[in-house]
Amino acid sequence: MRILHVLDHSLPQQSGYVFRTLGILRAQRARGWETFQLTTPRHPETHGPEESVNGWHFYRTPISNSAIATLPLAGDWRQMAATRARLQRLVREVRPDILHAHSPILNGLPALSVARREGLPLVYEVRAFWEDAAVNLHGARPWGLRYRATRGLESYLLRRADGVVTICQGLRRDVLDRGIAADKVTVVPNAVDLTTFQNAPPRDHALLARLGLEPGAAIGFIGSFYAYEGLDLLIEALAELRGELAGLKLLLVGGGPQEARLKALARDLGVEDRAIFTGRVPHEEVERYYGLLDVLVYPRHRMRLTELVTPLKPLEAMAQGKLVFASDVGGHQELIEDGKTGFLFPADDKAGLVRALHDLFARRPRWPEICAAGRAFVEGQRSWEASAAHYDPLYRRLVKP
Repeated sequence: MRILHVLDHSLPQQSGYVFRTLGILRAQRARGWETFQLTTPRHPETHGPEESVNGWHFYRTPISNSAIATLPLAGDWRQMAATRARLQRLVREVRPDILHAHSPILNGLPALSVARREGLPLVYEVRAFWEDAAVNLHGARPWGLRYRATRGLESYLLRRADGVVTICQGLRRDVLDRGIAADKVTVVPNAVDLTTFQNAPPRDHALLARLGLEPGAAIGFIGSFYAYEGLDLLIEALAELRGELAGLKLLLVGGGPQEARLKALARDLGVEDRAIFTGRVPHEEVERYYGLLDVLVYPRHRMRLTELVTPLKPLEAMAQGKLVFASDVGGHQELIEDGKTGFLFPADDKAGLVRALHDLFARRPRWPEICAAGRAFVEGQRSWEASAAHYDPLYRRLVKP
């Protein structure tokens, strides 16, 4: 079976989107399928029509910066036109059995046009809804005119795709609420590569000392600093615990749009000595920082995006035998069974988070049991081998014998 994937971006970029893509591609190739990968103009720094990165070959869609940097809607249409033309040529070159477009709709709509012209089945994979991402990342107005127009286009695409994939049950429910038939929608949940994410290495005591941390007395977050991650609430809770939980520090590894604001908040609350910011670290170094921590915290705010979408980072932490401590938004509840594979606390509730942190350390004797259960959950249900198997019946239904 030959599958042509249409992607928003890829290596050498580093993101949850990229890591999911690589997990899918590895698992599909392990099943004996051939995969081809096309990125659209949304992939940054394209240097030609093809590129090999870390052993992966990507077809690119070069487009001039001036074609993107126009009025937003005009730029979007130009990107889609470039994708459609590039995809049309590529389909005739590689002769796939299936077109598999991954969100956003700027990828899916051109793929739909080419699929219909070439008589190919189209799978559209929803990783998040573009209209919700625009609200949470770019400040778009919820349910404003552009939001509703984008949502309408997304629903149009979902109705016309031959198969729909979502990454979790929350997104599946939203798709069904739009009138899409249940037998058309397949869930392929986020997963991890168990050969990459094994038990974290021993603590790097030199790194601990350099960061001013004590073994077993730090909680942490490793990822991108977006507003919806709720790191502001975590810093506020840390300030409330100033005179308690002696030696507790918060390690924040990464960067992003909220970094300056979070550092200012820590200074204003007088906890800059307890909230340790490392900045972005090279991807190959991240495992060293996981090794410093027993507890990974994910305090996401409650909003439509976090209720619908499951993140990758808690799974990666579980796979490394770490305790996962997260807010009880819908996306986390699909991953974490409270008191069994991790601990949940009330979202957007500073007092509840403070109480939960007290309880967390009071239950330290149970941590090894919880960590082992989290790792077992990942091994049994969230490996890419198990997750990608869900594509098999979908593809076989769509491909003509």
